[in-house]
Amino acid sequence: MLRLGIDIDGTVTDPQTFLPYLNQSFKKSLTYQDLTQYDLTKVYNITDADFWSWMDEFEPIIYKEAPLALHAKEVLDEWKDMHQLMFISARRKHLMEITNQWFKDKDLFYHHIELIGNHDKLAAVKENNISIFFEDKHDNACMINEEHGIPVILFNTPYNQDPIPKGVIRVNNWREAKKWVQQWTEIKI
Repeated sequence: MLRLGIDIDGTVTDPQTFLPYLNQSFKKSLTYQDLTQYDLTKVYNITDADFWSWMDEFEPIIYKEAPLALHAKEVLDEWKDMHQLMFISARRKHLMEITNQWFKDKDLFYHHIELIGNHDKLAAVKENNISIFFEDKHDNACMINEEHGIPVILFNTPYNQDPIPKGVIRVNNWREAKKWVQQWTEIKI
């Protein structure tokens, strides 16, 4: 049984989730392909203060309404009896109730959810003894792989196109992730 560390936003949720809210609030018409950086303050040309003020207002709404990523539920449902599903997110801790409700509303099983409140997931990966991590943030994927020597599945987005080390595996959707995990598991046995 593997202990799968899984990011939530942009990984289990559709990576385009924030786009309509940002466009409406900041009066832009950017497309998903325009999101070439993870740092949305640079993409939208706004200050950190403006961004966090916006997040305080919209984060609960966005997380409540976030659609699932393509094939996420299908694959995670298949894995729930085979592996430990450990969700580790940079979401802030005060969003735990909304996060739990979203999992309930989507009928998405989990063994553990941890909101760490920042993007440094290294300690949580170690504490939870994660076997493979699933992520959409490029530097997180590289750091987790390099620090812990575990494979990291990086979900392909316009904002994570920098080169990746050998232990970071780029996939386009959850079915590709499942196929890679299946092959990796067969090699390890």
